[in-house]
Amino acid sequence: MHSAVRSPISRRAVLLAFAAVSATAFGPCAEAAETISPAGRRLADMLDRMGVEQRWIAGQHIEWETGLPDGRPLSNRGRHTHCSAFVASAAKQLGVYILRPPEHGQTLLANAQFEWLAEEGAPNGWRPVADAAMAQQLANRGMLVVAAYHNHYDDKPGHIAIVRPSEKSAAQIAVEGPDIIQAGTRNYSRVSLREGFSGHRSAWGRNEVAYFAHALN
Repeated sequence: MHSAVRSPISRRAVLLAFAAVSATAFGPCAEAAETISPAGRRLADMLDRMGVEQRWIAGQHIEWETGLPDGRPLSNRGRHTHCSAFVASAAKQLGVYILRPPEHGQTLLANAQFEWLAEEGAPNGWRPVADAAMAQQLANRGMLVVAAYHNHYDDKPGHIAIVRPSEKSAAQIAVEGPDIIQAGTRNYSRVSLREGFSGHRSAWGRNEVAYFAHALN
């Protein structure tokens, strides 16, 4: 039986990300989620217009920017989900760089994006966010906020999604996380982080999701 090997680079990236979170200016927030600002509503409208529930569909070979099938056959086994391609496309449309093709292929891109955010995100305008409540508040203010999970094994996929503006309460966030929009095994325009990341048991259950935010013009 093949046994996956832990990657030293991956472990280092995970440690770097959570160390950075502990020192971020976007510190923990115990307050209730605030009302969505006009900038947050514009962000939500833009995310909804992307049509994630009809594009970036699992099991298809897609063009990463549009999420539409490109007619090419799948070349390897696996679930072939497109969470990272969707995040990359949304960020590009918002004028924000996150690791994407052609700098990195779509295979295992979510893990690579996590590492890039931890190691190179700051010089590119990304700042780590301490907790789920603050991630929701920053999204409500109109910032681009991603929630990222790095798989423990470097040959297994991680997951990444965008925190979408929401007026859910602090109590709801504590139980199920912020609201997100994602591509994945199933695509959602709105779902709780706990549900969206449920394919990775340690993500929410062991608090292994890291949040990063980028200001928008």
